[in-house]
Amino acid sequence: MNNSTLIIAEAGVNHNGERDLAFQLVEAAAESGADAVKFQTFNAERLAAVTAPKAQYQKKNTSEAESQLAMLKKLELPESWHQELQDHAQQKGIAFISTAFDRLSLSFLQTLNLPFYKIPSGEVTNAPLLWAFAATRKPCILSTGMASLSEVEQALAILAHGYSHDQEPKTLSETWEFWGQPQAFEAIKDQVTLLHCTSSYPTPLDQVNLKAMDTLAAAFQLPVGYSDHTQGLLVPVAAVARGARVIEKHFTLDRELPGPDHKASLEPEELKDLVQQIRCIEQLLGTGRKAPQPCEWDTRQVARQSLLVSQDVQQGDEFSETTLTTSRTGQGVSAAHYWDYLGKPASKDYRCGEAL
Repeated sequence: MNNSTLIIAEAGVNHNGERDLAFQLVEAAAESGADAVKFQTFNAERLAAVTAPKAQYQKKNTSEAESQLAMLKKLELPESWHQELQDHAQQKGIAFISTAFDRLSLSFLQTLNLPFYKIPSGEVTNAPLLWAFAATRKPCILSTGMASLSEVEQALAILAHGYSHDQEPKTLSETWEFWGQPQAFEAIKDQVTLLHCTSSYPTPLDQVNLKAMDTLAAAFQLPVGYSDHTQGLLVPVAAVARGARVIEKHFTLDRELPGPDHKASLEPEELKDLVQQIRCIEQLLGTGRKAPQPCEWDTRQVARQSLLVSQDVQQGDEFSETTLTTSRTGQGVSAAHYWDYLGKPASKDYRCGEAL
C-alpha cells in the first residue's frame, strides 16, 4: 500500500437487486475519484436463518413485518453480474471488490482474482471464514465493528494461522499456540489492515471513538483505517488526519431509495467531495519533517531579527548591551548569536543602525 489513503466506495447492497442500479453505482464511484467500489457477495439462506431478527436500523428503513432473510434475498448480488461489474469497473478505471459472507461466496470471488479481500465486522468471530480468507494468501482488510480488543486479537491469531498453514486447525487452541510464535506476526504484518468501525447506521458522533484507531495500531503494529457509518464528511476526513490508511464509506445514488443502508450513505456529489477533501488532507499532512518550506523562505529572510549596532562603535570596542541590539534587517548575523557577541571586540567601525 502506498502513502495515499485507499478510499473504498461501499456500494454494498444499495443496488437493491437491480442490475442497472449496480452498474450506475460503479460509474458514480469511478467519477468520484475513489480507488475501489465494493459490493457484498452472499447467499441469503447461508447468511441468515429463517428466525434471524433484523437490527433496529433495518426495521426502521425497511418493513418490520419482513424477516431479515426475506430482506437479504432481495439484496443478493447474482454471481452472473460479478464479472460484468468487474469489467465495467476496469473500463472506468476503478478497482472492483466484494465482501464474502460465507466460504462458498469466497470461493466464487477467488475466480475473479480480486486485489484484496474485505472481511466485514460481523465475521470477526467467524473462525472458519477468517481462516479461509487468509488461506487465499491475498491481503485482507478486517473491519472491527462491535469487537473488543481481545476479539480482534483472536481474529488475527486465526488469520496468522491461515496465512501460514495449508491445513485448518483442529482446535482454536492451535491458532493461539501459533500466535505466540514470532513467525505469526511476520505472516500478517504485510497482509492485514485493521479498520476501526462502529456498527450503527448512522453512527452517533459521540460513539465514533476515533482514538480506538490509535489503540489498534499500538496493540498490533498493523496499518489501520476507518469504516464510516456517520452522516456527512467530517468523521472520515478527521480519521485520515489521525492516520487512517484506508477509508470505507457507504454511498448511494439517492438516499430516498428503499433499503436498509441508503439513509446512512453519501450521494454521488458528496462522495466526490469526500475524496477531494481526503486528498487535500494528505497534502496538508506532508512528510512530517520539520524544516522551512519553500513558500516561507522569503518571509523567513524578512521576519527573522539580526544583530544591530545601537550606537556608533569603533574597531576594537567590545560589544555590550548598550551597543548591541536586535532588529529585522533582512541580512547579517542572526539574533540567535546575541550572547556570543557580548564582550567580543568589533572587527571594524560600525555606525548606529548598521547590521553586523
